[in-house]
Amino acid sequence: MLKLKIVSPEKVEFEGEVTSVKVPGVLGNFEILDNHAPIISSLQKGVVEYTTASETVTINVLGGFAEVQKNEVSVCIEKDV
Repeated sequence: MLKLKIVSPEKVEFEGEVTSVKVPGVLGNFEILDNHAPIISSLQKGVVEYTTASETVTINVLGGFAEVQKNEVSVCIEKDV
């Protein structure tokens, strides 16, 4: 399991355990799974998608960045409303 925290300027959008996270990196979309290598990536306009034990949720974003380290994923986003 991964610990995911998604924050926007307005609020914490999500904080909890997930099985996977998909993000729109500037060099292409990529998926983060358990034991992913450490990475920091800028995000472009697209969709952030995360899967918990019970559901899959999508958030439309204008951009941001993602950091992965030791099964902890931090995603800072600007939401596309």
